[in-house]
Amino acid sequence: MNDSVDRLVAAWEPLASFLGDRGLPAITREHLLDTFDWDRAEKATQALTDHFATARFADEVEYGALLVPDPAKLDTRRPLPSEVRPTPSPDVFDERLPDGVPLPGGRPWHLVVSVIGSYGPSLGSYNDVIGSDDFVVLGQDTRRWMTRQVWGARVLQCGATPPDCEDNERWTFTLFPGEELVDGQAESGTVLKGKVRFRLGKPDRGIGSARVAPVIDVQAG
Repeated sequence: MNDSVDRLVAAWEPLASFLGDRGLPAITREHLLDTFDWDRAEKATQALTDHFATARFADEVEYGALLVPDPAKLDTRRPLPSEVRPTPSPDVFDERLPDGVPLPGGRPWHLVVSVIGSYGPSLGSYNDVIGSDDFVVLGQDTRRWMTRQVWGARVLQCGATPPDCEDNERWTFTLFPGEELVDGQAESGTVLKGKVRFRLGKPDRGIGSARVAPVIDVQAG
């Protein structure tokens, strides 16, 4: 628990002024310990790690606690200003993309457990993931919140080392099976040529660079 709390405080502290301007509570140890169920988060982290242990590239995947801001205050589904990016802006955003699926509840911060490192597991294409029956963990379908909003929060939380970036050891992109197809194309996110990119692509593209980020909603129920 302490490692998760310390990691989140360190990740969001550099953005404290920006978050305050958006009306979001500061991420402090006291706020995190008072607000969220850390026993449940730890169990979810272990459950995801165990369930996807045989996935391709599972050895390079790190699961853990991820904070997602209320989109009414900070919408991680869309381009964000340069002051919160370690990469040059503007973000690249395909204008065909709809608003995107938001987490429920309207909380200032929503705690989920998901991929928090540079890479998610490789489990095939968007179509492969949608057609699978092996994504239920602790009673939740972990595809439900494989969304643009959660990935956008992960990019912010990772700070100067964004996920799915060509500057990492290998370049990847994260698929969003929690979002519907748009004009027959699948949503994904990546960081390429110094820009955070919200993209559309072929739903049957299952190359090794195509990754997913299973999610357990710690605050569900």
